[in-house]
Amino acid sequence: MQRVALHTRLRPGAEEVYEAEHAVIPADLEAEMREYGVHSWRIWRAGLDLFHLVEVDDYAELQRRLGGSAANQAWQRQMNRLLDADFDPGAGGLGLVWEMT
Repeated sequence: MQRVALHTRLRPGAEEVYEAEHAVIPADLEAEMREYGVHSWRIWRAGLDLFHLVEVDDYAELQRRLGGSAANQAWQRQMNRLLDADFDPGAGGLGLVWEMT
């Protein structure tokens, strides 16, 4: 299993809307993500910065499969209006600097 850390940034003033819309994601999208190997996806927010931690079988394969998903495309349109830059599914994530296990 892979752990992938991602960073995205909100547009100023979008914080409350973003959190409200993430209270529950669409059931069909969650089902697809689980089917495509997502074990967990957590998001933390510090001001406008969002930090994601994804535990997934294969992140590149997840992004490939979600690329053809109508549920994901609708979700990305909904979320991208709140982000400073559109989510880049091809980004490999943040580089790990240190870990204590």
